[in-house]
Amino acid sequence: MNSLQFDRHRRLRQSDSMRKLVRETRLHKEDLIYPIFVVEGEKVKEEVSSMPGVYHLSLDNLKAEIEEVSSLGIQSVIMFGVPNHKDDVGSEAYADNGIVQRAIAQIKETHPHLTVIADTCLCQYTDHGHCGVIKDGMVENDESLKLLAETAVSQAKAGADIIAPSNMMDGFVAAIRQRLDEEGFEQIPIMSYSVKYASAFYGPFRDAAGSAPQFGDRKTYQMDPANRLEALREAESDIAEGADFLMVKPAMSFMDIIRELKDRFPYPIVAYNVSGEYSMIKAAVQNGWFDEKEIVLEMLTGLKRAGADLIMTYHSKDVARWLDEK
Repeated sequence: MNSLQFDRHRRLRQSDSMRKLVRETRLHKEDLIYPIFVVEGEKVKEEVSSMPGVYHLSLDNLKAEIEEVSSLGIQSVIMFGVPNHKDDVGSEAYADNGIVQRAIAQIKETHPHLTVIADTCLCQYTDHGHCGVIKDGMVENDESLKLLAETAVSQAKAGADIIAPSNMMDGFVAAIRQRLDEEGFEQIPIMSYSVKYASAFYGPFRDAAGSAPQFGDRKTYQMDPANRLEALREAESDIAEGADFLMVKPAMSFMDIIRELKDRFPYPIVAYNVSGEYSMIKAAVQNGWFDEKEIVLEMLTGLKRAGADLIMTYHSKDVARWLDEK
């Protein structure tokens, strides 16, 4: 037995302190972006049926949510709005007194240190549920860009620190960058949903945001899940147009794409751990099939290892608490 020659990798796994000493990938609170859904009205705190632990919040209840987020050490939130009024051009998305605009202003007034990201899209605000203007049954790309740019400017005026366009129109970063610069917001960065696949994992979000398409689907503008090289072209275009962050959505099914973007582009990479990924874990935990803490930390560490610098996740508050325990 003494003549055998082999590596003893287990030497570095013998204790918890040893494993921590040589750990290659670490998850930090600063990596987390917490999504919040704001709605019209007062005293509203309604759990999203398909997303346990996620709530619709009116602005009066948003205050307590932001206090909790801040106390946990989470430094970034992204705001999604659910308006009372919808129309064919999503006018509430770019209204100066829109629900997201008011939420952003409120947060920045009470917690100016928080980084507030504004989701810039039309689907929650249109009566047809698509991310742009409809003409002859199709989403009109260039007409939609004008409204998306208008939305971005209104969000920047409200105090958003980052604009995050999620619509996947061609040229959306260029159109938004140009309008922001024209309006004096050249210092506001763009977190582009550069690689957003047409995914079945978005179902619970559409429940939360009331944004399911009323006809057809989004496959003419969101990406085919089978495509890899197309993702690189999308990212290259967004960089050329002025993007400051590149996002991959969903995260878990596309960890290879996260790694490819990280290896190719010297930009912060954001992984969106989407609603369906969240809800699957919640359902399994409720059935007693998983240890929630262990599986969530493993999953998010895997996204960091794949190359994500930031992770947008509905698990953020729980993760922040768990990291304090470690």
